[in-house]
Amino acid sequence: MRKSNGFRWKALSQRQKQVLSWWTPQSAYSGYNGIIADGAIRSGKTFAMSFSFVQWAMTCFSGQQFAMCGKTIASFRRNVLGTLKQQLAARGYNVKEHRAENCMTVSKGGRTNEFYFFGGKDESSQDLIQGITLAGAFFDEVALMPQSFVNQATARCSVTGSKFWFNCNPGSPQHWFYLEWVRKCRSRKMMYLHFTMDDNLSLSEDIKARYRSQYSGVFYQRYILGLWTVAEGLVYDMFDRKKHVIDVLPELSPKSAYVACDFGTQNATVFLLFQKQADADCWIVTREYYYSGREQKRQKTVGEYVTDLKAWLNGIKPERVIVDPSALPLITELRKNGFTQTPANNDVLSGILDVQTMLQTGRLKIYKDCKHTLEEFGVYAWDPDKDDTVLKVNDHCMDAIRYFVRTKRLVKLRN
Repeated sequence: MRKSNGFRWKALSQRQKQVLSWWTPQSAYSGYNGIIADGAIRSGKTFAMSFSFVQWAMTCFSGQQFAMCGKTIASFRRNVLGTLKQQLAARGYNVKEHRAENCMTVSKGGRTNEFYFFGGKDESSQDLIQGITLAGAFFDEVALMPQSFVNQATARCSVTGSKFWFNCNPGSPQHWFYLEWVRKCRSRKMMYLHFTMDDNLSLSEDIKARYRSQYSGVFYQRYILGLWTVAEGLVYDMFDRKKHVIDVLPELSPKSAYVACDFGTQNATVFLLFQKQADADCWIVTREYYYSGREQKRQKTVGEYVTDLKAWLNGIKPERVIVDPSALPLITELRKNGFTQTPANNDVLSGILDVQTMLQTGRLKIYKDCKHTLEEFGVYAWDPDKDDTVLKVNDHCMDAIRYFVRTKRLVKLRN
């Protein structure tokens, strides 16, 4: 092992070694157009891919520009850049980051190149990368990016010898990246490597077992087995009334009350009260407010809902009310009435995954009187006709739970 600038190099697996060397002259893949690394979380693919990308660029080019892309620049900095800078420094590279320009200059042995950071979060992101000439592009979590952004970025790689580096966890087998790149890796002359957690030699068996225990269903197949698989059946198939429903509320922390709201006009409006168990890292849905204008034949005003909320809380003062981000009139009314409110994080798949993790680890429970919430757990299902989409029926309590867990960031970020 070698330690420098706070970074400790550890033993590398065979697949990580392949990532680090596939582009070198002695490799049978040196003439390929790029590499695709997919598979399980925590499998060590990002660690190897990002460093190898820069090492390749610094070995083969000087005075060129490269793109390094994440879903957002913030997620790229968090998931890739911090460790990468330490890796590079440990190998004698001089790195100067220019935060205002979202780029870094890397120098070594008389060679200098510029690496620009881009976020590919939506269709408009392609506009950000237009006009630049690149000698290569690295995509972290490419399955989370729109095809238009990736197409624009790869089209900018017009320098002779340029290559593409794709890294991701699997999604649906109908995902555009799986169809256009993974399935066509041979015709596109791309090296393909599939990673599992066993390819990360720094993970102990206990840690790997813990990760396996946090997932089930489609996300177990994708994030633990590393398979491109279809989402089907119940979304929360791990929900168990014996495990997740409590008949008697335990002692609750006095300063841990949050309300999450899914707002509807004709559809139901839901408030759920979340309180933390005093002696455990567990959040409990302790109260439920559910009103359907369609079922009751009368729609309430936002003022009436806030009045109902006050009465329903019965003196409890929540730290925040987490609200459906589209419910602007309700957000305004809550603010007028002195509530501290926060627009919910509405990333559906990530929110579902976080709720699944909370259920798997026993950190989320439901009080027995929250009848609509309990009913929805039993019917909330994937749409069999649409990839990675849930059926928009009987989902109001499920949305409120997802808003709370995701917005409160109760599940640590995954790499």
